[in-house]
Amino acid sequence: MSILCRRLILLLYWSVVLFFAASIQGPASWAADPQQTSTGHHEIQPHAAANAKGDHLEEAGHRDAQQGGHHGHEELGPVLPLWSCIPFACMLLSIALFPLLAPEFWHHHFGKVSAFWAVVMAGPFLYAYEGTALYEIIHILLADYVPFIILLWSLYTVSGGILLKGSLRGTPVVNVVILTLGTLLASWMGTTGAAMLLIRPFLRANDFRKNRTFMVVFFIFLVANVGGSLTPLGDPPLFLGFLHGVSFFWTFNILPHMLLVAGILLVVYFFLDLYHFRKETGRVPAEEAEKTPLRLEGIHNFIFLAGIIGAVLMSGMADWGQVNVMGVHRGLQDWVRDGLLVAMGVLSMATTRVEIREDNDFTWFPIIEVAYLFVGIFITMIPCLLILKAGANGQLAFLINAVKAPVHYFWVTGALSGFLDNAPTYLTFFNTALGSHYPGMAESQAVPLLMTENALYLKAISAGAVFFGACSYIGNAPNFMVRSISEEAGTPMPSFFGYILKYTVVFLLPTFAVVTLIFF
Repeated sequence: MSILCRRLILLLYWSVVLFFAASIQGPASWAADPQQTSTGHHEIQPHAAANAKGDHLEEAGHRDAQQGGHHGHEELGPVLPLWSCIPFACMLLSIALFPLLAPEFWHHHFGKVSAFWAVVMAGPFLYAYEGTALYEIIHILLADYVPFIILLWSLYTVSGGILLKGSLRGTPVVNVVILTLGTLLASWMGTTGAAMLLIRPFLRANDFRKNRTFMVVFFIFLVANVGGSLTPLGDPPLFLGFLHGVSFFWTFNILPHMLLVAGILLVVYFFLDLYHFRKETGRVPAEEAEKTPLRLEGIHNFIFLAGIIGAVLMSGMADWGQVNVMGVHRGLQDWVRDGLLVAMGVLSMATTRVEIREDNDFTWFPIIEVAYLFVGIFITMIPCLLILKAGANGQLAFLINAVKAPVHYFWVTGALSGFLDNAPTYLTFFNTALGSHYPGMAESQAVPLLMTENALYLKAISAGAVFFGACSYIGNAPNFMVRSISEEAGTPMPSFFGYILKYTVVFLLPTFAVVTLIFF
């Protein structure tokens, strides 16, 4: 099977490369018309594209945008064709199909598959756009991917040093309490932080249950996504809005939306859990029902967890100037933040007993899998993000121009956030709303008006970017991590498309339809 898969991959590779080569006429013919190229400015134009390079901490991209363009590099978004997104689509198909069709091959070679699609995109991209393409690749690696992985690694490492012991048994009531607690924590410690902290205790509490798959999926829905909608600390797109002038507590305006979605999902979950619990055993097994007091070990790791949250918040509020690394301008505070995150993880490893991590079933495989797969996702996603950020000047102009009413902002921002990085998607439609309502007005003046006069549009953008992140494994950072940890712990998880068809379509989309009818 592995030999056949290698041959199929080789065939796909040369097919895509030849397709690119046949379509590309050379760098000169793809040069953007100066009149159509975005130059970066502080005024909002109708349907303006986002100039910032949103990452999962988002501050570097914000300051890039303020300084105009990409420091002398031409904008590629207006000239990139839609078919340049083919490698990204193939990357997603690989994640979806290989675990089903060739699981053994995928388990041993997923890193090579990710690297393969990254090369498929990068090769023709560099040939066509040379220095500008190299800048875009380096930029997404240094400003987006590296901070993303450092943040995930630090949270994964620190949370792996916190062990909950005692008789916490997964009855339907206990599970709903855990999900509710995680949903509430997510807005204050981030969806990634809350998910990494609670997923292991949640899995251990239910290790005697036969059907655990739906439990983890609803954990992703609530703790890893919906719960992060109340503060800028909760989810990257809201943090990006905070950096662009949305006040810290403004996002409490979508509290009714969050309560409705969380309430519906928790009620549905409870009855699903109750059905399966009664069908399986109807009670906690006698050996599992022995009462032993709950206690936390490795509690000092909460200090490091607070340090991680503080470092992220600091990097968004401080401005210590720019540092040029390989042509990519990032704030000094961003590098300091990354250093602090690494320090928190190292200190956690140095001060936490090995036995705690062993009892926590802690291994490095989930973070390694995420690191390998997401480097391919980030690189192949470059054309998609550039086209999206080009707004009305790009190949998705028909979509951008069709977004007019709040309901459009909610569903289009959400649909794209479910498969692309939800932070730049949020920024694109944030700027689209500003340009539609306040053309020519400085952002510092327009954002307060958007928060008051046209708050419904901002609510739609914010809710869509956060809620729809639950629609796929790659919609938000912790989704894939939760899946990987759960599979390693012995809980079977649905495939990429299985997750969407069995859970997103059945549970999430009807819930979002209710939100639309009531609020938008």
